[in-house]
Order: sequence, then structure tokens, then C-alpha cells
Amino acid sequence: MEVTLQKAEEIDIRVSAPPSKSYTHRALITSALADGRSVLEYPLYSTDTAVTENGLARLGVRIDRNGERMVVQGCGGALDCREGTELLMGDSGTSCRFLTSVALLCGNPVTITGSPRLNERPIGGLVGALNSIGGRIRFLGPPGFPPILVEGELAGGAVSVEGSVSSQYASSLLLAAPCARSPVELALPPGGVSLAYLDVTADVMASFGVSLQRRGYEHFRVVPAPYRARNYRIEGDYSSASYFFAIAAVCGGRVRVDNLNPASVQGDRRLLDALVGMGCTVSSHGSTIALESDGCLQGIERDMSASPDIVQTLCMVAAKAGSPSRFTGISHLEFKESDRIRAIIGVIQALGGEASCEKGAITIRPAPLHGGVIDAGNDHRTAMSAAVLGLAVGAVTITGAECVSKSFPDFWKILNEVGLI
Repeated sequence: MEVTLQKAEEIDIRVSAPPSKSYTHRALITSALADGRSVLEYPLYSTDTAVTENGLARLGVRIDRNGERMVVQGCGGALDCREGTELLMGDSGTSCRFLTSVALLCGNPVTITGSPRLNERPIGGLVGALNSIGGRIRFLGPPGFPPILVEGELAGGAVSVEGSVSSQYASSLLLAAPCARSPVELALPPGGVSLAYLDVTADVMASFGVSLQRRGYEHFRVVPAPYRARNYRIEGDYSSASYFFAIAAVCGGRVRVDNLNPASVQGDRRLLDALVGMGCTVSSHGSTIALESDGCLQGIERDMSASPDIVQTLCMVAAKAGSPSRFTGISHLEFKESDRIRAIIGVIQALGGEASCEKGAITIRPAPLHGGVIDAGNDHRTAMSAAVLGLAVGAVTITGAECVSKSFPDFWKILNEVGLI
């Protein structure tokens, strides 16, 4: 699928943020492990969340879709896994990491594998941590990477997990910890990334009746206790909303985004602060957040280690700024659905911009921009962030644009409905 974008100026649009992918993944797992029937209202239906949904079904959990709801028959922490169960994770790193810990609750071995790209993404830190508290997980290929064979149990105890690649290792452990045989004491060494996602994990766990004892992002304690089934509404996604805020920033004009929780713990809310620093104005009323821009932007410097999913978006905005920008804390982007550091530089340079990476930081300098062709590289965030710059520049074609189905299937449809394509 190809999408061609023409230059847009002085926009005035109103859209609704889709449901949060991060919240949907976590709510699927907590409701699956709960004792009883849960109803997830307005979950995100996407390629990525479907992988978690189907994986849980393979582990014996019944999940029924009913319009804008998922009905989940929880297993009370006792999964009914058949012998020879295999989980196919596609490109979903989140599903792979989260379900690795969950699979330890099965009575039979479980094989977990995925696409060629997924099998290049590291999981050794999580496997080592799980093996220290009862797991007997083995690598079926190169050590440190999927595919893996999950055996053993989740015994509990003290465990440390490194977070320099992803906070999902820690979230995976925490989500399964209420079903462990004894309390789990989780320590995170300094240098972790994407830590705000641990707040999302804690928020969902608390909503399903399990409260974490924690000391910042350094130490967590979970006492075994059943998740409680409930009706749960998925909040709107700041990661997906970020593209619309960025489009207004670079094109000038105004965007209003509905269905956002102004008090959300989602780390990608930080994009709004960054855009204010670049010269935009932000206001909120209830669940609607508005951004206005005159299109005259200035460069900024930011540590992005806590918010990896908005780095590409912010870099596209920076390419339109009148002064240089520098973003640090981005080294772990190499291990995403694609090498996103290379993708950022490739998109900006393909459109005439100036971007470079040195010592774990991306620097973007002002340069005349022009149209061109961008290959999304099967990465949804590359496609959607390139659309931001495409609308600012014009005559930009994005190939492989269908990959947005991973997190935001209606992205192109919404841009068409508001007249931007």
C-alpha cells in the first residue's frame, strides 16, 4: 500500500484518540489471569494486540469479541495448556515478552517464536531473571533471542532484571507475579529505559485488585493474590495521538484530540511538553486536548529514555524547526520493530534534511526539505512519523503504509476523513 501526502497548512481538525495499545495488552493479561469474567470496554483491535489475544487463547483462556468489548473468562492463575503448545508472536515484542512470564504458569512446556525480526530482538535479560526464580527456559536458537522453550514454574523470590533494553522485562515479571508461589521481590539496576511504562503496568494491576509495593523504579514487591475480574474501560492512547499533535505543530493551525485522560500515567504525554518548548500552545478541557501552532518552531534538547515511542515523531517536528535539536537516551531504539535510529536519519535525509547520530544522541539541524519516497520498513511508527513530515513538506510517498495496522489500523482513514489525504 502506498500513501502520497501533499503539503498541508493552517489546519483545523478534530479527531479521537484510539484506545491505548499498552493498556490493552496489560488488561488482556490481568483479566486472563483473574478469577472470573471480565469485560474490556473499547480495547484496541490491532495486529499487535491480536497477537496477545490469540496467545492467551492458545494458553487456554477464552476471549470473545462483542463489538467494542472483549469478554475474558479468567483462569484464576491456573492456565490449561496443551502439550506441545506453540505461541506465534509475529512482530509483537510486547506479546513475546509478556507471555514468556505467563507461560511459566502452564503445566506443560510452551514454545515461543515469531517473525525473523522478532527473533533478532533480545530477550535474554528476561529469561535469565525468570530462570533465577523457578524457570527452566531454554533458547532454541542463538542464546539471548527467541525462539525459546518455556518450562518450569514461577516460584517467586528475589530477582533482578536489567532494563537498559526495555522496561517490558520488568512489566512481564510484575504482571505474572500475583500468580507466583511466593512473593516476588524485583530490583531494577540504574540505567533503565521506558520506565513510565511501569506506571501503566502498576495502574492496570491495581485496577484488577493487586497493588504493588514499590520504591520508585528501583524496587517492587508483589505478594501472591488473585486478580479480581471486573469491567474495565481502556483509555485513549497518547502514542497514537502524538501524530496529530505533531501534524498541527509542523503545518500550523489547530488540532483537538478527544478521548485522552489528562491525568494519565502514559509517558508519551511528554510530547506535549516538548512541543510547548518548541513554540506550540496546549490547552485541555475534560478529555479533549488542543494544540495550536503558528508553524514557527525552535529546536530543543531532551532526554528521551523514558518515552521511546515518540522519538521518531519528535524528530520529524525537529526537522522543521529553525534551530538545531538534540535528543539523548535513544540507544535502545536500535532494538525495536526496526532499527529506529537508522530509520529516523533515513527519513529525514531522504527529504533533504540533516540528521546524524553520535554517542547515543540524535542531532537534527535546519535544512531545506523536499518531497521523496519513504519505505516504512514494516515499522508502524516509521510510517506514521513520516506522515508528519510528509504533510509539512508535500509530495511525499510512503510505501508499505499498511504496517500501521500494528498499533493504529485507522490512521490513514482518519487522515482522509479530516481532509489531509
